[in-house]
Amino acid sequence: MSSTADYFRILIFPHNDQDMPAEARGPAVRTALVVATGETGASGYPRFAGEGVQADIDPRSGMVEAITVDGAELDAGWTARLAPPAEPDPG
Repeated sequence: MSSTADYFRILIFPHNDQDMPAEARGPAVRTALVVATGETGASGYPRFAGEGVQADIDPRSGMVEAITVDGAELDAGWTARLAPPAEPDPG
């Protein structure tokens, strides 16, 4: 992950199987494109926001450190991950 990312796509899943890769779990129930706000969140990581989602993301590790969706924290068992970077278009 880049330490200077301007945006990420967050994938939200309704279960907590951290060892299963995102693509093996089926589709995310919600996605959101979040962009850097220039602020630091309560977790100490950069804040990103968009599409009803606010997240503190460690851009180096690619971990979502804190998240709210439509103003509420995720319920227990729900997980948020970053989508893999898009492949460059060869054409």
